[in-house]
This record gives sequence, C-alpha cells and structure tokens, in this order.
Amino acid sequence: MYNRIFISLFCILFFAKDTRATHLVGGEIYYDCLGNDDYQITLKVYRDCINGVALFDNPAAIGLFDAVTGALLANYLLYNPVVVPISSTISVPCYIPAPGTICEEEATYTHLQNIPGNTNGYLLVYQRCCRNGTIVNLNMPGDQGSTLVAYMPPANLAVCNSSARFNYFPPIYLCQNIPLIFDHSATDPDGDSLVYELCAPYGGANSALPMPQPPNPPPYLSVVWQPPYNASYQMDATPALAININSGIMTGTPNMMGTWVVGVSCKEYRNGVLICTSIRDFQFNVIQCQAIPVTGQIAGNINSQVLNCTGLTISFSQSSSNASNYYWNFGDPTTTSDTSNLPSPTYTYAASGTYTVTFIVNPGSSCFAIDTVHLTVTEMPDIVFTAPPPQCLTGNSFDFLATGQWGPLANITWNFGALATPATDTGFNPQGIIYSAPGAFPVTVTVNENGCIDSHTDTVIVYPMPAFVPPGPVAGCTPLTVQFQGDTAPAIYTWHFGDGDSSNLPSPSHIYYNPGVYDVTVIVQTTTGCIRTDTFYIPGMVTTDAQPTAGFTVSPDSVSMYDAHVVVTDQSMFGSHCVYYFGDGTSGVNNCNPSHTYTNYGLYTIMQLVYNGVCADTAYQQVEVYPEFTFLIPNAFTPNGDGLNDYFFPEIMATEDYHFMIFDRWGMLLFETYMTTQGWDGKFMGRLCQEDVYVWKVEFIRSVDREWEKHIGHVSLIR
Repeated sequence: MYNRIFISLFCILFFAKDTRATHLVGGEIYYDCLGNDDYQITLKVYRDCINGVALFDNPAAIGLFDAVTGALLANYLLYNPVVVPISSTISVPCYIPAPGTICEEEATYTHLQNIPGNTNGYLLVYQRCCRNGTIVNLNMPGDQGSTLVAYMPPANLAVCNSSARFNYFPPIYLCQNIPLIFDHSATDPDGDSLVYELCAPYGGANSALPMPQPPNPPPYLSVVWQPPYNASYQMDATPALAININSGIMTGTPNMMGTWVVGVSCKEYRNGVLICTSIRDFQFNVIQCQAIPVTGQIAGNINSQVLNCTGLTISFSQSSSNASNYYWNFGDPTTTSDTSNLPSPTYTYAASGTYTVTFIVNPGSSCFAIDTVHLTVTEMPDIVFTAPPPQCLTGNSFDFLATGQWGPLANITWNFGALATPATDTGFNPQGIIYSAPGAFPVTVTVNENGCIDSHTDTVIVYPMPAFVPPGPVAGCTPLTVQFQGDTAPAIYTWHFGDGDSSNLPSPSHIYYNPGVYDVTVIVQTTTGCIRTDTFYIPGMVTTDAQPTAGFTVSPDSVSMYDAHVVVTDQSMFGSHCVYYFGDGTSGVNNCNPSHTYTNYGLYTIMQLVYNGVCADTAYQQVEVYPEFTFLIPNAFTPNGDGLNDYFFPEIMATEDYHFMIFDRWGMLLFETYMTTQGWDGKFMGRLCQEDVYVWKVEFIRSVDREWEKHIGHVSLIR
C-alpha cells in the first residue's frame, strides 16, 4: 500500500484564501525541466496581510524525498522571496468588495537545482501551518496546515518532465445564490493530456511546529473534514459544485455564506499513462452581494455619423463603468459573424451602407447596459500605377498610367521628383517625363476625393552609362580556381588571365596550376542600351602559393600528470612557419619544434597549423596524461584576511562528483561546494563564525579506479 500511495503522487499546486487567517492563505509548488537534469523549482506562498501575525518564511525549506521509500535525500533553503500584493476578485460583475476588507500578499521563491533521474521518482515537499479558524467545512481548521507536494516521476515514465500549473487565480469572493462559472484549467509545458476532478487537499504541520525544516516525511494525510462535508461534498451549493473533466470549467450556485476549503485535481497523462496529478487547495468566501450601477455607451465620434475616409474597416470604442464583459453586434446582414466580445473591437463591413450597431455591457447578467447607434460607412478611393521599364540616361522618356477607383470630382496629383521634367502633373496619364541623372526615383500618385486621400508609390530606374567594376585581388593555393564575375547588363566580354589563357564568357572560371603573381585584362563591350567599350587592366590580381603539408611527432605520447612534459618534432614540408595548439586551452605556440607541460590529466589532441603565404595545412596527434590520486587536508585555518591560510579546503587531484561540506557542532550545514578549487572563508550567510572546532565532510569518486571515497574530520577556526 505504501508504494501505491507514492507511485501515483502528486505535482501539488496549492491555493488557500481567507481574509481572516492568522497567516496561511495558500500556495503552490511546481517545477520546469531545463535539460541536463537541471530544474527550476517555483514555490508561491500566500498570506493574510491584515490579520496575519507571521511573515513569509525566510528561508523556506523544500525537502527532496524518495517517492517510494520516503527517505529524505536533500533539504533546499530558499531565501528572499519576491513579495507582491494580490488584487481582490469576485465571481460576478455586479459587486465590488468594500475597500480594506481584504489584503493578501504573494511571495514567490525560485531555486535552480540539478536532480538526476532515478527509478523511484521524487517528492518536492513544503509544509506550513496554520489555516483560518473560521473555515466551515474543516474540523478544528485553526490547527490544520497544508502540505505542498510536487511529484517528479521516474525516468521510465517521463524524461525531463515539467509539472502542470493552473492558469488563473480563483475569485476571492463568491456571491450567495449567484451561479459560479470559473475556468479552473491548467497548462502543461510538455503538452500532456489533462483531466480534472474535485478531490481532498492535504493537511500538514500544526501549531506546535508550524514551519518544519526540513518538512516531515511522507505519507501525507488529507485534511480532516467537518461532517457532513467530504471530498465529494465540499460546500453547500444548489446545483452542487462540479468541474468539467475535460475543460476544467467549475460550476455551481453557493447557497450558504462562509469560508470553504475546496480541492481540485488535474491529472497529467502521457501516451495514455498517468504520470502526475496536480492538486489545487484554495478557499472560497461566500458573501451576500448587491447589484451595482452599470453604464455603457458607444463613443460619440461614431454615433449617427457618416464616416468618410475610414473605408469599410471601423475601429469601435466605448465608455462604461463596472463592466466585466462586453458584447457588440455590428448589424451586418451579410454574415452571422458580425459580433465581438472585446472592449474596443475592429470590424470590416462587406460593402458601403448604413448599419445599426448594438453594444451591451455585462450581457446575460442581472446588471447590464445597452446602447445603439446608426453607422454609415463608405469605401475609400483607391489609386495605383505600374512603374515603366528602366531606361538608359541618354534619351530617356517615361509614360505613366493611373488605375483604380475614384469619382468624377476626384483630384489626381503626380510627384516625379526634383530631377524630373516636369516634376509634377495632374492628369491620370502623364507622358514624356525626362530625368536628368541616373538613379532610382520614387514616383507618387495621390487621389483626393471629398477629403479622402489614397496614394501609391513605385520606383523608376534610370541606368547610368555602362561601366565595369574590376574584381578585387584573389590569393590561394595551387591549383587555384578563380571565378571571374561580369556585369549583368548585355555585353561582350574578353578575359585574359595572365597565364596565356583567355575566355569570351561573361563570368568564366579559370584554374591556376603554378605558383606566381598574374595580371588580368578584361575588355567589355555593351550591345544594347548605353553602348561603349572599356578595357580594364588589373595588375597582380591573382597570387598563388604552393600547398604545404603538415606533420609532426610527439614524445612521449602517454605521461603521468606529475611529469606531464612532452616534446614536439616538426616533420612538415613546404611551410614557412607553424603554430601548435596543445588542446588544454593554452595559447598557440609559434615554434616548429616546441615542448609543453600539461597541468591536468586527460586525453589531449595537439594540432599543428603550417603556413606558406596564404596556404595552410593541419595535422593532429593525441597525448594521454593519466591521473594519479592525491588527497591532503589541514586541521586548522586562520580566515583573518591577511592573505595566508584564509580558506579551508582539501588539496585533491584526479576526482569526480566532488562534494565538500562544513557543519557546526550541532550539525547545521554552514557551507558546501562541488568545486575542488573553492574553500570555506569562515563565514555563514555573510557573517564571521566564532572560533571553534567544526566538522568537515568530503565525498568524491577517484578517477583512477572509479571508486567512491567519503572522509569526515574536524578543523579548528582560529582568528
């Protein structure tokens, strides 16, 4: 039975709200997988900031338990939460709570932790007491706390799982005898299937030990209900409180005032297998509600006006008070989709005409307002033209033609730019426009009808007299392939490559087989448009060098890390100089026959880079530096800031999975690190520790034989 309880256990998201609680209003815990066994844990805790007597925990303790055995594996301390106030909410739009009747705060803790997967799964647990003493449906609620649990499934069920989290904060107030409709849905970052149901939340901690650090181990019991209430009958409501298993929509009509604890579960399925269950534990405050005045009016600039110059797309706005929901009907008889629930929507009509627009605030509720206007819309004038084909500067003359939609009273204006003759025109078909310089010229045509304006801009291209841009220098190793590039305009090309070969292709490719420096000549003659012939001489355009061959030996190729010195002997050919990289992060060595000393064990790859002008080649050799184990640790240190013996840590080599910890005489963890180069400075939480004898503990795996070692000892802190 013990295994059955925890194999199905829970990624708990916990909420509880009560304006008269002595401290605890609720909370939630969930996690996100970041990859490589790294997780971000998020803890949210809520408290009553009017009647509450306890501040948020600092630190808050989250225990990591084995999900099958219940063993405590780690205790994480989360410090300095981000605290923000929570705004009052109500389930219906007809009531606003009296000011000052409620004050709730949210504290958010985050923690990054590496948690390797296991075969049993884990439980992340936070516990706190106590609940509001006036809760109706719990027995002795003032001495009942809560347990927040996030279940991390084993790897055979889900790898790198992120738990589901609920989307919306429940309303603080419900109105007696007014139907409740609340979206209780959740989101799963992995896209798993979610199923919802009512359930019993967990209790945990008590007034004698309200904030256990670490939390108590599992199993965890549900809250103790006050008869006749239970997990299926959680509060008085007609119809009864219910939740849709697929959508998470909660419904019911509460018929008794008071404060009620309610539990909702969200089950997470992957490929049809249940991998996690998220439980939300929260409070509803059922009160009597009175209707409040509601107003709603369509903005005056729309009301009963002819809207020229806006076209068929209209942006609507409104003024309203005490509104939570909206309904627009735009009066378009051509469709049934002419409605919106946005506060300020936009709608596009199918054609010009006069339409009746209806606006309703809080539709379907007991407090609503309605407004109606008559709206006339007209289409915008539309104008466009197609730019004529490009022309050469010499003898250019362009004709234009505007098309589109406008009436007989419309005015048309062309703007061809300052370098055009003429620069402007007012006809729909101007001709003979001449440009005085080459370039790309924006041309704009504008139509103005009854103050409504539309315009269109396109670009006219005027080509300059043809010219050829000589290619830049090219350098490389033999055999070197050079791609020569001609202009895209129609032309006849003659290329002379400087090595006795030539080509009449516009963009030929040529191979240079011998080292040297080559002068290139190209003759360009255009055949249409702007006709001319140019000869371009490009001295030294191509430079080629012989390809070097890299090669070297290293001796020895296997050394102890205590004498990790190697010597390199160059065997390259045709290179002018060489550079070596020894694979340990050190800078390159500009020496063809260097030596090098390694400072750590490992398998290193030495790279040789051989140069000859612009040509290069590489060669590689491997060197093994094998580890030898060392472990030394002092029995005292003096962290007095004099630069001598200020840090306490072991001198250790050739280890993996290193973990070093410091405890005081009562077993409190003062310091821990996973880095062999990081030591304790004699401080805890930034404050100096007193002179005393402290306990140290170190665990690691020896790299030489993959065996675990654990050592415990004492160290004296001396000022």
